[in-house]
Amino acid sequence: MSMIRDLRAAVRPSLRHSLRKTPTVSSYANYDATRDPTAATAVVDCAVYRDGRRVDDRACLTPRGAMRQVRESGGFAWIGLHEPTEAEFAGIAAEFGLHPLAVEDAVHAHQRPKLERYDDTLFTVFKTIHYVEHAELTATSEVVETGEVMVFTGPDFVITVRHGGQGSLRNLRHRLQGEPELLAKGPSAVLHAIADHVVDGYIAVADAVELDIDQIEIDVFSPPAKGSTRGADTGRIYQLKREVLEFKRAVTPLLRPMQLLSERPMRLVDPDIQKYFRDVADHLARVQEQVVGFDELLNSILQANLAQATVAQNEDMRKITSWAAIVAVPTAVCGVYGMNFDHMPELHWKYGYPMVLGGIAVICFAIHRTLKRNGWL
Repeated sequence: MSMIRDLRAAVRPSLRHSLRKTPTVSSYANYDATRDPTAATAVVDCAVYRDGRRVDDRACLTPRGAMRQVRESGGFAWIGLHEPTEAEFAGIAAEFGLHPLAVEDAVHAHQRPKLERYDDTLFTVFKTIHYVEHAELTATSEVVETGEVMVFTGPDFVITVRHGGQGSLRNLRHRLQGEPELLAKGPSAVLHAIADHVVDGYIAVADAVELDIDQIEIDVFSPPAKGSTRGADTGRIYQLKREVLEFKRAVTPLLRPMQLLSERPMRLVDPDIQKYFRDVADHLARVQEQVVGFDELLNSILQANLAQATVAQNEDMRKITSWAAIVAVPTAVCGVYGMNFDHMPELHWKYGYPMVLGGIAVICFAIHRTLKRNGWL
């Protein structure tokens, strides 16, 4: 990434410390946390980073121990949690002085993407989007799956709270640990990396959804198969429109927070990192325009599909009306001769019956030819 190359040129060479072995999950499980209320079972990773490198210390394996190391020796702590309960998050919130309103939002989830500041802490909410693969789009297909990532950013800590089965930050953490020059910039570098990771996910999902919309468009405007009806596509279009609306709810509200992070100076955001939020905001704006375009295009496709269904119904009604007009001729003639009056024209004539049948056939043929010429049949 160009961002990494720029930062390498902007910062002094990092200290010549070797990257120590990352603590494993088993070492965390063996840590004695009986007296540490911050050692919640929802913690998926906990570490201290100093000079851009992860500190290998057993004391850093719990949030309280990590924060103690930061206060004694500097650096910052990064604690990752997955769907914590109120009880599990209470000790961590008290240790880091998190605002109760932000804590409530982080625990209960289902929040709108936003950026809020509480004293010396930034609270950011991201909606993660995952594209659900499907062999064929149906009226009940799930196209996108959403989750949430909440980020508490302080002067010397980052706390990430993840909700949902998607949006894991494990690979992101490993990638950042391979870039000590970037991590040396502090918690704001982690916040930027998470924002960039989420928006990159939006771009991938937007490309996949665009393919679904293209397929729907082809199906609607291609000649219908014999015996098929245009109304059969309506359910698929409406389902895809609902999924795009869910996508839109994740993307649109996040645009303003990214613009604030890129434009407004903040004490918690490193100046070298802040300018890279502009790139995230630009990518997000492009995705937002795509999603709005998807919504408008699906509206047009839905209206075109309904119009085609209406035209097909009108054609059927014209055919029914045409055949009714043809059938009306023999019905009228037979109705007249079925009245059983004694004095009727040609009633006792030898050739009267074949003459009437011939007249009916000629009139019906003339009506049929006229209607077919005019496109009714």
